[in-house]
Amino acid sequence: MSAPFSASRIPFTRPSSTALREVLHRRDLAAFRGLAHRNWPGAGPVLPRLSRTADHGLLWLGAAAGLAALGGNARARRAALRGIASLGVASAVTNILGKSAVRRQRPLLDAVPVVRRLARQPVTTSFPSGHAASAAAFATGVALESKGWGAVVAPLALSVAASRVYTGVHYPSDVLAGAVLGVGAALALRGVVPTRGQLPAPGRPPGHAPALPTGQDLVVVVNEESGTATATASLVRSALPDAEVVECAPAELSAELEKAAGRGRALGVCGGDGTVNRAAAVAALHGVPLAVFPGGTLNHFAYDLGIETVDDTCTALIAGDAVRVDLGRFRPGPEGPGGAHGYFLNAFSMGVYPELVRARERWAPKVGGWPAGVLAAWKVLRGDRPLEVELEGRRRPLWLLFVGNGMFQRVGPAPGRRHNLADGLLDVRVVHGGRAPGLRLLAAAVAGPLTRSPVHAAQRRHRVRITGLTPGTPYAFDGEVAYSRDELSVDKLPEALTVYCPMPV
Repeated sequence: MSAPFSASRIPFTRPSSTALREVLHRRDLAAFRGLAHRNWPGAGPVLPRLSRTADHGLLWLGAAAGLAALGGNARARRAALRGIASLGVASAVTNILGKSAVRRQRPLLDAVPVVRRLARQPVTTSFPSGHAASAAAFATGVALESKGWGAVVAPLALSVAASRVYTGVHYPSDVLAGAVLGVGAALALRGVVPTRGQLPAPGRPPGHAPALPTGQDLVVVVNEESGTATATASLVRSALPDAEVVECAPAELSAELEKAAGRGRALGVCGGDGTVNRAAAVAALHGVPLAVFPGGTLNHFAYDLGIETVDDTCTALIAGDAVRVDLGRFRPGPEGPGGAHGYFLNAFSMGVYPELVRARERWAPKVGGWPAGVLAAWKVLRGDRPLEVELEGRRRPLWLLFVGNGMFQRVGPAPGRRHNLADGLLDVRVVHGGRAPGLRLLAAAVAGPLTRSPVHAAQRRHRVRITGLTPGTPYAFDGEVAYSRDELSVDKLPEALTVYCPMPV
């Protein structure tokens, strides 16, 4: 008598990997053919051209250039840079690893209408889609720095990804895998180089400042020759209708700041770091809080406070939120508020940087700011001879002496941001003299804040004394250039300045 039927006695066999691949390929092929036969309204004149434009990342390079040039603030420039960096990582992973690991042939074009096909068919393997990876990486990288710009770029990225199936050069799974790789590349890069939002908030000892929601009793002085200051001033007038806004030429700046500090409850300033430097000295001397509206090219001080737009400053003015920050000081200083002293918010430096600033200022009116900076760096870094100074009782040749107001921290592989603007410390960095100043400066930048290096040294100090200077030696402070006597002393005034600053959410 035969044994009764039992489902448990039927052997279970797993499908082989080959069989599984066949099943997935059949479904992928069915989806590809279904999309090939589907009518895509309005896509005919757009998607093939868009697909060609995205070859070799040209579309995204153009988008990044436009975003950096027209975005209007540092967040847009960071978004553009992160988008391109994410694209570079995704492209390397996709083309070096992905396509060599999975050698899938391109789809047959029989089902694709001729009008959709690309004039020049790609010759690389099909899986994963490099175009989809680049598009997803760029859009994700942009969104990680700026959600608004990410929302603008996302439809373009989706269109590029869709164009690869529409033109018949990829299966749907190729595009999906490429998009996943692109997103993953952007997230992996964020793990190495954090976004601005990931960085810890700067040290923020609270300050006392009046709430000025409409700008009443606020006098804002605008340097009309600073970067985007004139355009920013119009935004200030719209956001703060009761504020008094005074636009002036650089030669009138010091006098206007002095008058403004005497007739308002708070002093506002719109311009670059050099303009903000002068306003900070006046505000500290008169004991009034400072409202900074970034309107220069770099705006280091404002960005380190988390102020990137007029809205950021207005948010702080509405709530009366303010912080206290340290003010760097050097003696003797150029003529200005404080008489024998000079002040700096970001950094004081000697050596190649003052020379670079002077060269950039000579060429900027002729060729523009950024090209002038490149030309100046090329000229200066070829250097004739290093600076000779006596530092800590020892005479030595130096290519660069940098004294930061607060410790500059690394952002990924590069230094650049201060987490604490009231730490009471000077960040002193030295690049020793020798051959090839450009290579020495590059080595110092890559090495970061090391205390001992053949070309670079760094220390935390409360004061620095520099002697043995040749009178007339140039030095720079917050992007401005002046000329020394035979010695200089640099220290700090802890928490000497109160600045309006939005509190972290």
